[in-house]
Amino acid sequence: MTELPDLTAVELVAQYRAKTLSPVEVTEAVLARIEAREPELHALYAYDPSSAREDAKAAEARWHSGEPLGPIDGVPLTLKENIATRGTPVPLGTAATALVPAAEDAPAAARVRESGGVLLAKTTMPDYGMLTSGLSSFHTTARNPWDVRCTPGGSSAGAGAAAAAGYGPLHAGTDIGGSIRLPAGWCGLVGLKPSFGRVPVDPPFLGRVAGPMTRTVADTALLMGVLSRPDPRDHLSLPPADLPWSSLEGTLDGLRVGLHLDSGPGLPVGPVTLDAVTAAARTFEAAGAVVEPVEPFLIREMLDGLDTFWRTRAWSDTAALPPDRRAKILPYIADWAAGGAEVSGADVYRGFAQIDAISVAALRATSAFDVVLSPTCPVAAPPAEWASPTNDPARPFEHIAFTVPYNMSGQPAVSLNCGYTDDGRPIGLQIVGRRFDDIGVLRAAAAYERLRPPQRPWPIG
Repeated sequence: MTELPDLTAVELVAQYRAKTLSPVEVTEAVLARIEAREPELHALYAYDPSSAREDAKAAEARWHSGEPLGPIDGVPLTLKENIATRGTPVPLGTAATALVPAAEDAPAAARVRESGGVLLAKTTMPDYGMLTSGLSSFHTTARNPWDVRCTPGGSSAGAGAAAAAGYGPLHAGTDIGGSIRLPAGWCGLVGLKPSFGRVPVDPPFLGRVAGPMTRTVADTALLMGVLSRPDPRDHLSLPPADLPWSSLEGTLDGLRVGLHLDSGPGLPVGPVTLDAVTAAARTFEAAGAVVEPVEPFLIREMLDGLDTFWRTRAWSDTAALPPDRRAKILPYIADWAAGGAEVSGADVYRGFAQIDAISVAALRATSAFDVVLSPTCPVAAPPAEWASPTNDPARPFEHIAFTVPYNMSGQPAVSLNCGYTDDGRPIGLQIVGRRFDDIGVLRAAAAYERLRPPQRPWPIG
C-alpha cells in the first residue's frame, strides 16, 4: 500500500475532495518522512513544521466547507531557496550573502500560497546556483536518495533529493542551464523547464525559468497551472494564456521525433545512457512516431563563449562584495569566477553574442520535429563532493550541452526517467518541444510515461 508521503498531488486532491484524506494527516506523514531522511539527505533550508501544520489545518477547514483556495490546496510542497519567501533570507547557496529577510514572496511563492499549498521548507542549492551538485559554502552538501554517495544534481539540488525521498509531491526549482532537468534526471523525476517567460520570475534574466519537479507528468502539469499565472514583476514574461494543463491525453502515432545523441562539444554520452535513450526512442517508434537523427548543432565557441560571459557576470557580482564576505565563497566558484577578471570588453560581448548563436542553432536544428529526444545528461550522477561531472572549474559546462541550448532558445524541455545504470542510478530522457508548446511536450512525456518499462521503487528509506 502506498504511504501517504508517496501519493501524487493529483491523488491527494481527489481524496481531499472526497473527504477520505485530510491535509493535516498527510502533512504529518510527510513531516515524519522528513524527520527520518533529512539527517542524511540535507535537502532543506528554513524547514518550518509549525507553519506547515498551521497551513494544513487551514486547508482542512476549507476542504471541509467545500471552498478550496485552488487546485493544490492542502498539498505539501517545497520551493527552491532562491525563490524568495517573505521574511526568510535568500542566501543563494553561499555563505557570502548577507542574511536579510526577503521583503515579499517571489511570483512562484505567491502563486502557491494563493492556491493553498502547504509550504514545508525551502530546498538547498550550491553557491549562486552555478553547480550541478549540492555542494555549498552555506548549506550542508545535499545527497541523492538513490545513492547517498552521489550528488542529486543541481542547482535545484535539495528539490531533487526532496522529491525522490517523498517530502511531499510538489517541488519548484529554477533552471538557467539545466538546473531543473539535471537533478530530475539523476533523481528519477519529472522536471520541466517551461518555455522562457511561461512562469514569471523575479528578478528575470535571459534563460532563467522556474518550474516543477515532481514524480509524475500529471503532477508537473498540475503545478504548472498554478505557477504560470501572471505576475507584473516579470517584464520578460509571456502574455497570460489559459492553457489546458490537465489535458495530457494524446498519441505518439505520427509524431515527428528527432533523436539527438551527440551534443558536439562537451562530454560524450556514456554507453549505458546511450542505450537507455535509444531504447526510449524505439518505444516512440513502436508507438507510431517517425524518428530521425539530429546532427550536433553546438560548437565549442558557443559553449566557451557562454562560459566567458557567465564568468564575467559572476566576477562582477562577487568582486563588489567586501573582502571578508568574498572569502567565504566556495573555492570552486571563486576560482571559476576569477576567470572573468581580465576578460576584455570585446570578449565579453562575443560571449554574450553566443546566446543568440545558440538560440538560432537550436531552433534551426529542431525545426523539422514535433519533439526532440536526447539524454538529459551524458553521464550518471558523480560523487556528492564533486562540483560537477568534470569537477574542474576550467571545464565547468561539459555536461550541459544537451540542456543549455533550450534555455537560450526558450523552448520547453522536460526530463523524465528512462532507465537505470548497472548500480541502480536513474537515467534522464530529455524531451524538447517547439517554442511555446509546453502542452505538446507534456503530452509526449505522459505518453512515454505510460509506455516505458516498470519503474523501480522510490528510495524512501
